[in-house]
Formats: sequence, C-alpha cells, structure tokens
Amino acid sequence: MTNLTAVSVFVLRGFSAVPELQLLSAATFLLIYLAAVLGNISIMAAVTLDARLHMPMYFFLKHLSLVDICSMSTTLPRALVATMVGSGEISLPACASQLFAFICFGSTECFLITSMAFDRCMAIYKPLVYRAAMSPQTCVSLVVVAWGSGLLYSTFHTANTFSLPFCGPNVIDHFFCDIPPIMRLACANAEAHEAAGFAVSGCIIISCFAVTVLSYVRILATVIQIRSTAGRRKAFSTCSSHLATVLLFYGTGSSAYMQPTAHYSPLQGRMAAVFYSILTPTLNPLIYSLRNKDMMGALQKLYLQVSS
Repeated sequence: MTNLTAVSVFVLRGFSAVPELQLLSAATFLLIYLAAVLGNISIMAAVTLDARLHMPMYFFLKHLSLVDICSMSTTLPRALVATMVGSGEISLPACASQLFAFICFGSTECFLITSMAFDRCMAIYKPLVYRAAMSPQTCVSLVVVAWGSGLLYSTFHTANTFSLPFCGPNVIDHFFCDIPPIMRLACANAEAHEAAGFAVSGCIIISCFAVTVLSYVRILATVIQIRSTAGRRKAFSTCSSHLATVLLFYGTGSSAYMQPTAHYSPLQGRMAAVFYSILTPTLNPLIYSLRNKDMMGALQKLYLQVSS
C-alpha cells in the first residue's frame, strides 16, 4: 500500500464506452437538457405568476422543478463539455463536490415527493382541515426539512465514499462521479463503507417510501367511499401525476443504489443513470402539465405573455 501513489485526478469515461457514440450521445443529451431546463423553468414561472396555482401542491412542485434543474446541471454540462473537449479529467475535490451536490439534490427530491404524497392525502382524506393543516408555514417547514435532510444525507455519503483510499486505476466508468463506480476504484476493502451506505440509504428510502405508500392507501380507502363516479375520477386525477413521478423516481433510483458494488455493471449503471438523472427530471414537467388543466392554462398564459 505504501508503494502506491494516491489518486488526485479521476478520468470520467463518458456517456459510452464506444468512442464513436460519444458525440452522438452528447448531442442527444444536450437537446434533452435544454428541454428539461425550459420545461422546469416554465413550471416554476407559471406557479409563481398565476394566482390560481398558489396552493401547497404547486408550491412543492415548484421546488421539485428547481431540484430537477439543479440535479441535471450538476452532472450533464460538465459531461457534455468533457465530450466536446475530449478530456474527462476531474480532480478529486471536484469529483467529491459533484457527488455531494448530486446526492443532495436527489435526496431532497425524495423528501419533496414524500411531502407531496402527504399533501395529497390530507387534501382527499381531511378536506375540511386541509387549509389549516397545510398552511404556508407548514409547507415552508416541510421544504426546509427536505433541503436540510438532503444536505445531511449527502454529507454522510460523500464522507463515507471519499474516506476510502484511491491508489489507481483512476478511470471512473461513468459520465459523472457516482457512488458505485467510485467505490469500485478503492484500493482498500470497501465492505464496511458499503454496508454503512446501505444501512443509511435503506432507512431513509424505506421511511419515505412507507409514508408515501401509507398516504396512498389512505387515499384509496377514501376514494372508494366516494359514491359519485365524477368525484372518484377527480380525486384520482389529482394524484395520478404524483404517482407517476413516484414510480419513476423509486423505480430508476433503486435499480442503481440498492445493489452491492460487487454486482455493479458499468453498462447497466450508465443506463440507470440516464433514467434517474436525465429522463426523470425531463419528464416531470410533462407529467404535471399534460393531465392538469390549471397548469396547462397557466403555461399557455405564460407563453402568450412571453411571445407578445
């Protein structure tokens, strides 16, 4: 161990292990990134400017859009520039900073999605006390807790990952600094660090997922008791967008982080990362606008104001 040189610079392999596909992938992801930024900024602007959308559900959605923009901007621009320049070098501090930011935004999104599930549950299960229960102070407190929890969660994972020694090789088989491919490069036994990461992640993810599931169980039980078909359809429509986001978030994220590093596949890791770090933030604005008449109206009004 003493004869090995500590790594101070990593090399990100990029979007594909096939050089011929790098530029094509970069061009595709650049278009997706621009679409995602435009879509999420539009959601934020519409919620801010339209008084009809000054409700807890849209307040959380605005912060979700902000998190999505920040999350994508943490990874994609650097990867795109690296592909164009032809150099994927990234210093160890920069890699640690990228990992910290990405995990922070990802975990904050997890807490926000959980808050949105609780909000929908209160709106359907306790409509008479909804305004009092989900007051502006309560909504702000939930968002602050989401951001604070994301910072703490990210601090742990960054320290847990980069407290390992890295002595080479220094090539990260990914397009950004992520936990599984980095841990594979450690020149020490990473089992204890991996177990600690699984334990903390498991507690957080299972807790948030349990709250979300319980919220939907209560929603389903309440909706079943609604006698009118129109009432049931309206109740379900208010939850369908959020439910789609939940399935996307947990379905793509769990495939990447809830498996041992020894079983990590670089190709599968990149494919999973494309879904949870690129496609999910891009699809969220579509999910929340296509089936929401109020949001569609606000977006149309916004675009008409911009064009005029």
